[in-house]
Amino acid sequence: MIRSERTRRTAVAVLRVLAVAAAYYAAGGLGLIQEVSVHGAVVTPLWPPTGIALGALIYLGPSAWPGIALGSLLVVATLSGSVTPSTFAVVAGNTAAPVCAYLILRRAGFRSELDRLRDGVVLVFLGALAGMSISATVGTGMLLLDGKLPLSGFWPVWAAWWSGDAMGVLVVTPLLLVLRRLRMPRASDRWVEASALLIASVTVSLVATRSSLAMIYLVFPLLIWAALRFRLAGSAPCALLVSVLAAIAGTQGVGPFEGQTILRVMVHLAVFNGCVALTALLLAAVVTEQSNIRRRIERACEELADVVDHLAPGRAAAAWPSRPEDE
Repeated sequence: MIRSERTRRTAVAVLRVLAVAAAYYAAGGLGLIQEVSVHGAVVTPLWPPTGIALGALIYLGPSAWPGIALGSLLVVATLSGSVTPSTFAVVAGNTAAPVCAYLILRRAGFRSELDRLRDGVVLVFLGALAGMSISATVGTGMLLLDGKLPLSGFWPVWAAWWSGDAMGVLVVTPLLLVLRRLRMPRASDRWVEASALLIASVTVSLVATRSSLAMIYLVFPLLIWAALRFRLAGSAPCALLVSVLAAIAGTQGVGPFEGQTILRVMVHLAVFNGCVALTALLLAAVVTEQSNIRRRIERACEELADVVDHLAPGRAAAAWPSRPEDE
């Protein structure tokens, strides 16, 4: 019985590692669809595997890191066509970045429910912006050491690498945290409003990212609508949709990105997608936190009323004026 239980646990652990590696590799394939070249280095404006990696660590704990390393190895080997010592260094950086981000989040008291403003702030500034600097530094440094990147191109490539990894965390990880609490829809849910939000998000996002006019910031009222009415469950998918469409438009050089250099496009995409993620994540966290505070206050008032009724039922009844229908 003990041996059977141990074998089952080992099999479950191996399956988890393989599942994380497969998800990382699949997300890498999606990210490379919109790849661009900065000083000869292949980067993407949105790198989903970093969001997958951090989400897996939040779900499964530190035991998920072998899957992240295996998935990263497959992606880097496929991209470069060979496995060299530099490959393992890049894989180490890609693995260390989400692991360090996860450890920082846990140290800061991060809660995966994202029901507090501090959780959103910690995920943005510590998990994404600070944590992903590790992978960008290691990856760009290895390109420089291998002679594949001139010294003058270090900071442009580093900024593009870092922004792509950070956007992956800001856009993909909140969506994974929402899926964790996914439930079957009920008849009482706001179907009409949700459908209207979906149609408006797709339409406005396409117009904003494809039009040559300065209309790209029309997406922010949609993000505010989604966060106020549906919280993270609405704002996270909306932010993902907007960021993906903006990245596609940027790499194709259409709409507001027409006629710009690759470096300028990457900078604009980093700023825009960062603002989208910040608006969606932080506003949804504020709304959720305020709603939870209101519920706690209402619960405390109900408990206080029960205590008063229990200690002095006659006095409590006399304290409330009678209603006309009771007379």
